[in-house]
Amino acid sequence: MTTLTGSTAADATRPHRRRIIFLDVDGTILEHGSYVAPSTGDAVRAARAAGHLVYLSTGRSAADIHPNVAEIGFDGAVTNSGALVVSGDEVVIDRPLPREATERLLAAMRSRGIRFFLQTRDGVYASDDMAELMRDYAAALEAREAAGGEVRPEDSLVGLAQRTFPPIEEADLGRIDKAVFVSDHEDGLEQLRADLGDRFLVVPGSMPLPGGSNGEINERDTTKGSAIELLLDRLGIDAADAVAVGDSWNDVEMFQVCGVAVAMGNAHPELKALADFVTTDVLDDGIANAFRRLGLI
Repeated sequence: MTTLTGSTAADATRPHRRRIIFLDVDGTILEHGSYVAPSTGDAVRAARAAGHLVYLSTGRSAADIHPNVAEIGFDGAVTNSGALVVSGDEVVIDRPLPREATERLLAAMRSRGIRFFLQTRDGVYASDDMAELMRDYAAALEAREAAGGEVRPEDSLVGLAQRTFPPIEEADLGRIDKAVFVSDHEDGLEQLRADLGDRFLVVPGSMPLPGGSNGEINERDTTKGSAIELLLDRLGIDAADAVAVGDSWNDVEMFQVCGVAVAMGNAHPELKALADFVTTDVLDDGIANAFRRLGLI
């Protein structure tokens, strides 16, 4: 791994080479909340104008992409951590969990008293206790603001707390793609790994909660990385020409399959160790600087 000012392999930075770039959203394009650095949209549009392909690659539901991100414009998107892939207007991959897998997932989280969201291609559904947590968080933010305290965009639950999610009972359990969970206990993640690890991938999340643990759950073979491999095969693009940019645990698999892996300056140290180089932070023109370093713009 090198820093932004260091060097990568010559092949990784060769100019005039058509590339396909996969960008994580939260912590990479979107600062936790709603802020996108002005340079980010400019960099994405310039890269596409130069003939490169730029795709989102996110754990979010396709229906939950923030408008400030969507308005930038992309060639397609890997969403729900690889369960759904759209290229242009074409759905390339659509692989929801089998219903029996979803029922096992629900039983494990409920037995542990763990709050959760379920994601589909069309929306996000909340358990009753997760909805309650969001209401309590919203009330705490309102009280802080009323007392003259600061409510920052980087308090990343701000956007979630201000939303209303439909209940789990309204979800089609035959169309669930993944789960996001919040446990009151530090070992909540390890509990779910013990219960589900034979079939599911349980990775840490990035919600800045005061205690406990949180994370994401996908079927083991459904990851950003496996989705990118399938998409590259469909497009006839070599993995050596793929670039992954991310900051968190659900980016590991796409780092492993793309020819060049770029970690944000604000990324987890473990992800930085897997990267070919580290760019600057999400709020410090991280994507634009990475694109310049790679000769994309």
